[in-house]
Amino acid sequence: MLNIVLTRIDDRLIHGQVITAWSKVTKANRIIIVDDAVANDSFMVNVLKAAAPTSLKVEIFGTEEAVKVINGGTNNGDAERVIILVKTPKTITKLVSQGVAIKEVNLGGMGATQGRKQLYKNISASEEERQAFKDLMDKGIDVSIKIVPDAKQVSIKKLL
Repeated sequence: MLNIVLTRIDDRLIHGQVITAWSKVTKANRIIIVDDAVANDSFMVNVLKAAAPTSLKVEIFGTEEAVKVINGGTNNGDAERVIILVKTPKTITKLVSQGVAIKEVNLGGMGATQGRKQLYKNISASEEERQAFKDLMDKGIDVSIKIVPDAKQVSIKKLL
């Protein structure tokens, strides 16, 4: 399995916080975006890849392919440090159910949309997403909110 240094839920995927803050503090050199819709949208794939500096290898996979890549990859230690980015907790539950070993999840951004209610500040979640968080925590996975690396970490356990 790959050397995963951060698993983050952020519906914006690649943007300033991920590129300037999280990739530097984790010393990541590879980002794997897992999203079925984005993986099938060649325009979005090109936009997301163009948003990252050349020092970061960006790959975008649907869930099934991501499981193969993550579980089939070799942990090369510090030679390859991987950030996993997804839009919703449901994607994380799919990865975990298919054998991807995730110990903790960083919740960075889930904007307000129809069907979502505020969970914490600028983070909103639907009932289905809240249940996905509970399912992850029931499996022993720590889920916490930390928008940027120097922000206070907030466990979502008390927010659900």
